[in-house]
Amino acid sequence: MISAKNVTMKFDDFVALNQLNCDIPDSCIYGLVGSNGAGKSTFLRLISGVYRPYEGTITADGEPVWENPKVKSRIMYVPDELYFLPQSDMNTMARLYAAVYDSFSTERFRELTATFGLKPDANIGTFSKGMKRQAATILALSVMPKYLFFDETFDGLDPVMRNLVKQVIYSDVCERGTTTIITSHSLRELEDTCDQLALLHKGGIVFESDIQNLKTALFKVQVAFADTFGKERFEGIETLSYAQTGSVATLIVRGDRDTVTGQIRAMQPLLLDVLPLNLEEVFIYEMEALGYAFKDIM
Repeated sequence: MISAKNVTMKFDDFVALNQLNCDIPDSCIYGLVGSNGAGKSTFLRLISGVYRPYEGTITADGEPVWENPKVKSRIMYVPDELYFLPQSDMNTMARLYAAVYDSFSTERFRELTATFGLKPDANIGTFSKGMKRQAATILALSVMPKYLFFDETFDGLDPVMRNLVKQVIYSDVCERGTTTIITSHSLRELEDTCDQLALLHKGGIVFESDIQNLKTALFKVQVAFADTFGKERFEGIETLSYAQTGSVATLIVRGDRDTVTGQIRAMQPLLLDVLPLNLEEVFIYEMEALGYAFKDIM
């Protein structure tokens, strides 16, 4: 497990992270979403041991990450800004990775280059942006790390390659128990990828939840009655948002869907529709409940 306790990171007078706390369990895909400057990349560099926290502690498996070669040997970090040796091909980079990581698998490297359709002896400088992202992903996965961190994982990848990268990541999580952290600006990108999701804003995590529970515990209800009614009719139902146009009301409700539906059906409505919410809608209403304006954050 990765644990960050009261982590603060400053650059001169700029506070990138401020008293951040989170625990990331093993064998999961953890999504970190936030606007530019929210601190996503800084957080990944801290838990990779690239940066030393100004305050607080970061541990992996109970051991500090900073200046700990034993822990770092289990970590692979793919940054947003990729770097390859000048004039190198993937074979050259593979030899470099193998020299640094004892766990590097040449067999897996060959399998993945074939799967992705890249030529390992071609100059990486001739690759497109998406191909470079694929190359970095292949090299990272070939290390066979316990902890795998991607900053803007899918940047530059076409839909086919995005799905391929997702499938390979899923395979590592399921078969080897890899813990993967993915950052993105897009909730929709992470919706069908992650087990858990956190929203980072102004250097701190303001919302964190298991995605499946998050999506099933919040839903939209549209209901109409023959008589005049208002919000007070739904007393006892946890309502995050209420709007009414004429005889039709729209509620955003938190709770057990079957229980709430039964409660409203007992009121004998003329119309009752229960609709799911996408992840972005869920975050909007949850953030409003916490007193944040989601549109200002994202």
